[in-house]
Amino acid sequence: MFQISISPEEISALDLASFPGDIVVVEEDGPSLESAVRYLKRQRILGFDTETRPTFTPDQHSTGTALLQLSGSGKAYLFRLKKTGLPRPLAAVLANPGIIKVGAATRDDIRGLQKITRFSPKGFVDLQSIVADYGIRDKSVKKMAAIILGVKISKAQQLSNWEAEHLSDSQLRYAATDAWVCREMYRKLMESEKHPLSPEQLIPQQNG
Repeated sequence: MFQISISPEEISALDLASFPGDIVVVEEDGPSLESAVRYLKRQRILGFDTETRPTFTPDQHSTGTALLQLSGSGKAYLFRLKKTGLPRPLAAVLANPGIIKVGAATRDDIRGLQKITRFSPKGFVDLQSIVADYGIRDKSVKKMAAIILGVKISKAQQLSNWEAEHLSDSQLRYAATDAWVCREMYRKLMESEKHPLSPEQLIPQQNG
């Protein structure tokens, strides 16, 4: 059984997780995109996430989804959508019901992608909608990863500029890890017995 909730102190004591495979950045249509799509179409389960350049003041407007991350076990592909758009072959992966795409709070991510290219999302699993069936109340990626996988993930790059001309190694590692860890959490849950939370357990505990 998994623990219901986890504290920041417990998370800080865990080992830091980082995507262990190859990270491939796709910045243009053509052979690199075709190679990525071929790999993704062979996978049964993909980790899924997106990144958007953050806004810090009321007069700043969101410029839409900047990065799409799709991760298998050994490779994570990062698509720079401001440079590539969302090509039809890639959108077809997102619409393929035979390929499971696992993320957290996926609805907003999908909506952002649909503003670039219209597609009918199929095969998506939102971890936040299923963890309660396994006895877990916490729903942030950081807390779920700690509870399910026993690892700590860094969120230090979350509010960095995802539209920068060149993404840093730290940004690439963060983006790949966020998608991959969702895949790994799903795989672990599928191997685990369900222990649904009761209505009382679903209510967050008040401190003090």
